[in-house]
Amino acid sequence: MKVAIISVSDKGKELACDLKNKLEKDSTIIKTDLYHKNVGKYFPILFYEYDAVIAIMASGILIRSIAPLIESKVSDPAVLNIDDNGNFVISTLSGHLGGANKLTEKVSTLIGATPIITTSTDVNKKLGIDVIAKDLFLTVENPKEILFFNKAILDGREISITINPSYDFNYLFEYLNNNTLEIDLSIYYSSKINPAEILVSLDEHELILKEKKLVVGIGCRRGKECSKIYDGLKKSISDLNVSISRVNMLASAEIKQDEQGILELSEKLDIPVNFVEMEKLKLFKSDDVQKSEFVKSKFGIYGVCEPSALISAGFESKLVYKKTSYDGVTIAIAISK
Repeated sequence: MKVAIISVSDKGKELACDLKNKLEKDSTIIKTDLYHKNVGKYFPILFYEYDAVIAIMASGILIRSIAPLIESKVSDPAVLNIDDNGNFVISTLSGHLGGANKLTEKVSTLIGATPIITTSTDVNKKLGIDVIAKDLFLTVENPKEILFFNKAILDGREISITINPSYDFNYLFEYLNNNTLEIDLSIYYSSKINPAEILVSLDEHELILKEKKLVVGIGCRRGKECSKIYDGLKKSISDLNVSISRVNMLASAEIKQDEQGILELSEKLDIPVNFVEMEKLKLFKSDDVQKSEFVKSKFGIYGVCEPSALISAGFESKLVYKKTSYDGVTIAIAISK
């Protein structure tokens, strides 16, 4: 998640700096940028360049600033509102698909504030259909149906999920079994459903959830054991609160194609590995990739795990887990658009 923090007062700016330092220690926060004053100038930029905007200001200023920019719950960024004293963190926009509710919980813990969340499913301890999509990195093909299904869930009605029996949906079952929020589901199987898609239905209403491609990029020292690489992968996937079975592909650089630890891990998990050509890595550019001068001097590229993950996930993919080191292993995770 790329986060912008904007403040209008000196006190708010101080809080913004403190919050930035804390957020940057989180591997799921790809970058955090600070902005101060000039809200009329900055908001139109922040709204389209960041996954989340944290506004430290009066709610009236925030609401008037974002009102002309709001388009859709599918595309709008998460927006949080914090008072200058850091007493309250309010999930203001895109609570589910945008991730504002979960970010509100995270930020309130970091600064010792009270989280304010008002979405109906959350306050009634129900699992929203859009929460499932967000948590499992799924796209919603027909988002206009979200309201109908979430209302049905609030009313305690039974929702049907149909999946292809030939596809591995263990990550979905594990997620549903471990989730503490209530939802009444029946699961059916049909070979007519496209693999990697989930059909949600009730009465005449249907909603399709489709997997985004989730790629784990791996860098490691020469000769690193499979078990050590696996430990790093497990920790990073755990930080995203998904099952390893949700991973679609492993990725690394071409220079690692004979690395036994990576090859063994691919075989052990039955997950394919893509070794990206060095020329592609040399040409790849992204402001989100951390640059290593050591790797550059040794291999002629600025990094391995982040660019390998992004290239393998496809055009307009984005990082959801920045490069993090685990005892000689680096892990980054990207998802397709």
